[in-house]
Amino acid sequence: MKTVNVSLVGVGGQGIILTADILAKTAAIAGYDVKKSEIHGMSQRGGSVTSQVRFGKEVASPIIQEGTADILVSFDKVEALRNQGILAKDGVAFVNDLYLVPVTVSSGQQAPVADLDGKVKKAFKKLVLVDAMKIATEEVGNARTMNMVIAGALSAFCPFKEEQWIQAMTEMLTGPKAKLLEVNKKAFQLGRTAANR
Repeated sequence: MKTVNVSLVGVGGQGIILTADILAKTAAIAGYDVKKSEIHGMSQRGGSVTSQVRFGKEVASPIIQEGTADILVSFDKVEALRNQGILAKDGVAFVNDLYLVPVTVSSGQQAPVADLDGKVKKAFKKLVLVDAMKIATEEVGNARTMNMVIAGALSAFCPFKEEQWIQAMTEMLTGPKAKLLEVNKKAFQLGRTAANR
């Protein structure tokens, strides 16, 4: 099997690193060789965060080159546009249907992106839009599970069994985080269903 490249992008505080950790752990449980890398911007202040996960029979490097990602997972629409160059021509973009107003826009230093939805639809040939924030707040009842809704949507397109994802989540959410396992599992299931609609 060829190496699969997944690039996860967004801003600090959205749970990108945890999502990437669970993806990497799931791939390892499924028996793949896995490499992972992270690039933090000013992550505590809403700066850009990128985490890359590569899995396959044998993976040499953790870095995904421009234009070679099989899957781009973006936690908001602006970051999807900013990172579109990483995606391969036949790659799939999973985009959270969310517009986070950048600090440069809210402070008046920059104008908002005009026709953001149109630009996102035009930028990606294969696009899966998931309203993860709406699902997290309205169906799960916890906005902080947005990342697990996205993980669930992504899982529908990965070569892993659902129980392998659940095992990875269970192993990652231990100690004080263990109490969050059930609500995160619910968010994951709803995301998985949303991707298949």
